Amino acid sequence: MTKTFYRWRYGLMAIALSSAIKLPAQAVQAPDGTVSFESGLLLLDAYTTFSGVRVRQARYYFDLELPDDIGEPLQEVVIQQRSGGDEIKFKPEETEVYLGSHRDKAERIQAIAKTDEATEKITVQFNQPIPPGNSITIGLKPRSNPDFGGVYLFGVTAYPRGDKARGMYLGAGRLHFDSNDSDPF
Repeated sequence: MTKTFYRWRYGLMAIALSSAIKLPAQAVQAPDGTVSFESGLLLLDAYTTFSGVRVRQARYYFDLELPDDIGEPLQEVVIQQRSGGDEIKFKPEETEVYLGSHRDKAERIQAIAKTDEATEKITVQFNQPIPPGNSITIGLKPRSNPDFGGVYLFGVTAYPRGDKARGMYLGAGRLHFDSNDSDPF
């Protein structure tokens, strides 16, 4: 057999082996040191425990999935109201974060939440970055549900670990609030 045949055969074997062996993904790092995720995270669901207007006991959950191949742990999530008939104010000190979804909460994750008064963005920073391969749910506590019913959208952006992290916009969580026509207000 010729040398060309062996090179071709070994080349095919190398391709086959490289597709069979799954190497861990690495985060993308730009020349300036900016870090970003290798692949996309997912915003799976947005859910409110109470959908009536003016309800004070509600909590809003945002379920995220961190696939194995994102390359870098999740350090923080920023949530900002994008639309709706009323501006919703939050109690960041009552934010809760869990592994799992809002329907299947597991271990609680320590996090600090802050509201930027100028932009009304809520930043949830995890005490320990969340490794790839997990699902989490972030529970925000509003002061109350909005005064006006309708659809409210909340933009969700995830940031990897790092001093110069580039955020990845995951989409908008959609919550619908029902008006009660018999309400005198």
